Amino acid sequence: MTLFAALRNQPFLCSSSLQTLAQWLGTTLVSLLLLGCSMSHQSGKVSLTEGMDESAGPVPAYIISTPTATYYLEKHGGGLSSMLDKDGVDWIGFNNIKGSGHKGEYRGFPNAIHKQDGSYFHAMNAGTDKANGEVLIEHQNHVRIAFTSANGKWVGQWDFYPSHCDFTMTTVSPGYHYWVQYEGVPGGTMDDTDFWFNSATDIRHPINDSHKGDLPSPEWYAFGDESSPRMIFLLNHDDDTHPDNYVSRPHMTVLGFGRQEKNKFLNTPKTFSIGFIESVEYEKVSKDVATILN
Repeated sequence: MTLFAALRNQPFLCSSSLQTLAQWLGTTLVSLLLLGCSMSHQSGKVSLTEGMDESAGPVPAYIISTPTATYYLEKHGGGLSSMLDKDGVDWIGFNNIKGSGHKGEYRGFPNAIHKQDGSYFHAMNAGTDKANGEVLIEHQNHVRIAFTSANGKWVGQWDFYPSHCDFTMTTVSPGYHYWVQYEGVPGGTMDDTDFWFNSATDIRHPINDSHKGDLPSPEWYAFGDESSPRMIFLLNHDDDTHPDNYVSRPHMTVLGFGRQEKNKFLNTPKTFSIGFIESVEYEKVSKDVATILN
């Protein structure tokens, strides 16, 4: 092991201790070590607090802060109400105003269970049934929160990491189906500056273009805005044969893994990811999404 590698792996060398080494290591090496410690700390920081999502109602939420995103996980419905990028822009834009429809109350992720032995895992609105959350893991690199539907038939698990978030439907009510959806606002608003591409096409499509059919493996979708340097991505961890349709609405996206019109196709446990990628280039987005499965 090199001297640099040996020192870099010492947990105490991330602040004043390094400064004492400057006399014999040299300021250049010390600067590199300090930078490495700073980058390592930032890349691994996942923190959990509890508070209110003011923009959504306000509504009570688990607030998970990471180097790439801030997630607001609404505490009574078990779905994301807001997802902020590094610039503080919300790419979901839920609010609980009854009758707001596509302008607020329909938005969210994963919006998974709709009139299938209840309606669950959606930020709480007038049509959502209650789910109960429990924090299972709270580490520096990983926060896990599980929600159980009020009827005890559905369980959804959230895993938050520095780079992304996973939602896993761990328990499915027998005989029923679900879908996993991103209903949101790329770049903060839904307008003509928004676009998408996916695992089926590297063409940058206008936001109002639709997609029908099953996506090729790995099944993913990404949405962007011309004014933003990043994209939001959605990933299905399984290569299935179910439709993954996308249509636009005047005020939000409607991407549904396992959805065709109003039909739901998923009936087994599955994992899906959501997060931001700091690029709008297809090759970079495709590569970074694929690494999540490795």
